[in-house]
Amino acid sequence: MYAVVGWILMQVAALLESSLNLPAWFDTVITAALLIGFPIAILFAWAFEMTPEGVKRTENVADGDSISGQTGRKLDFAILFGLVLVAALVVGNRLLPQKTIAPEVVVQGEIEQLGEVVEDASIAVLPFADLSPNSDQGYFSDGIAEEILNVLVRVDGMKVASRTSAFGFKGQEALGIPLIAEKLKVRHVLEGSVRKSGETVRITAQLIDASNDKHLWSQTYDRTLTAENIFAIQDEIANEIVNQLGVKIGSGQQATAKIKVAAGTENLDAYELFLRAHEKFVTRKNALDTVALYERAVEADPEFARAWAGLAAAYLVAESWETEDKRDYFALAGESAKKAIALNPDLGLPYAVLGLLAGINPPIDYTWTFAQFDEAIKRDPKETTAWLWRGIMYNAVGYFDKAKQDFKQCLAIDPSYENCRHHMASSLLYTGDTKGALKLFEQMRLNGARAGGGYYASLSYAAQGDISTVLADIFHGYAANDNSDNTPLIGLDYRAITEPDFNFETERTAIETAYERADGKPLDWTSDRGQDLAFQYRNYAAVKNPHTGTQFWWFPYPEVLKASPHPKRWMIELGLPEFWRENGFPAQCRPVGDDDFECE
Repeated sequence: MYAVVGWILMQVAALLESSLNLPAWFDTVITAALLIGFPIAILFAWAFEMTPEGVKRTENVADGDSISGQTGRKLDFAILFGLVLVAALVVGNRLLPQKTIAPEVVVQGEIEQLGEVVEDASIAVLPFADLSPNSDQGYFSDGIAEEILNVLVRVDGMKVASRTSAFGFKGQEALGIPLIAEKLKVRHVLEGSVRKSGETVRITAQLIDASNDKHLWSQTYDRTLTAENIFAIQDEIANEIVNQLGVKIGSGQQATAKIKVAAGTENLDAYELFLRAHEKFVTRKNALDTVALYERAVEADPEFARAWAGLAAAYLVAESWETEDKRDYFALAGESAKKAIALNPDLGLPYAVLGLLAGINPPIDYTWTFAQFDEAIKRDPKETTAWLWRGIMYNAVGYFDKAKQDFKQCLAIDPSYENCRHHMASSLLYTGDTKGALKLFEQMRLNGARAGGGYYASLSYAAQGDISTVLADIFHGYAANDNSDNTPLIGLDYRAITEPDFNFETERTAIETAYERADGKPLDWTSDRGQDLAFQYRNYAAVKNPHTGTQFWWFPYPEVLKASPHPKRWMIELGLPEFWRENGFPAQCRPVGDDDFECE
């Protein structure tokens, strides 16, 4: 009877552990206790006897007083019932559908992706080696490889590792193709080299099957250095890869010359300037140099639509790169984006630029802004920047579920796009998942992202009492500047983030003195940086018409912010209530009467 009941109890313990999310050791402890109890039960059964007067020691019970026969018959029925129950549990376990365990989650937080199977038609394009005499053509060799990648990524049925992921292995070729392919989850790898000398260029490409490390195809091209020849070589390489991998395109026939590099120019100088500018743009190297190179590219070929699109994006983000140049970059961005669309309306990036440009500062026509992002994605579904920027705008208006979907799509296209991970973390924070947000932040740091985290990281760590991490995060932000004048700022930042009763007015003089010492000029509270600092130091009244990218109005920390009228004021200044009344309130907000609202 003990064995039957014990077995049933162990099954119940296992079910409780699963359904109630109990620790993994719960059923183990129950099983151990039952095993230990078995010899004790045997001992008690031998030493004691049931009688009409109760339990007595066996030696003290007369033969006529024992009811062991009655007890035995009852136990027979109990054991029979227990065995039937055991049989029912066993049969049910076999016949009922089993719960499927999801494969390993690839991205933390709420970006849940099933473990990917390596497909036969999958490839990574590694950056081509620069074999030029002076080894100064890295931008050109990388550009050749990226152009081929951009063609392949638009072929239906082919899985292509993102540029960020594949180019992350630049300089790590010693790892070997099989290991690189394994990490990128692809079967094939394209590698190559470029030797540019005078008026000639030699491009070598080789396609490798990483499953057996064998070459499937290789070719060397020696051509006169012209834009026409460069694009022709890229076309030939891309089409040969499609043929080798057996991918069907178009009407179902294998590709021969059906896919083309989107050249956009026949001017070699313009193309080289474009490649140099693009290399600086994607690596965030020197905003002014990036802008200047794009400007020279469109000057060399005013009909080069891709260069105009790149210039528009560079203008748009130039101010965020803290350039000292005081041109009206936003106006220039809009003009360049419209020029790119006029030249080639099929490009996605210029529509995304117009969308973000219109959604930065009030008054904002949110409907028109989202329409531009939709156009960008419609024209180029692989344009990760459009997914990122639309997701940021969804976060700004409080449509967090839509924002998460855009960030997931961005990361599905390019798992190494850390900025998408950063803003996904913001979505999680705004919906109450602080731990999930911090997991994504920590994953970004593990992935080597230097930027990101921003206010939500330090404020969230502080809210959880993890003040040591707050200090480490603040120090990390200042350490890159290697400026001893920043020392007073570290203490001020730390106190503003961790002290519940930090008072801006009391600390104002110390703050302004420390920043003037560090910057060599008075702190301008009305500048973009000053507005950020005003929020950080709880000078909330000074924050006017905040940037939609900051999203201060959704921050759950510190507690004093939630109790203040400022988040609601910022929403009103941004025109969010009007947008919500026309398009629907987000889940956390609701209308109050005809002209008021409230948000949790």
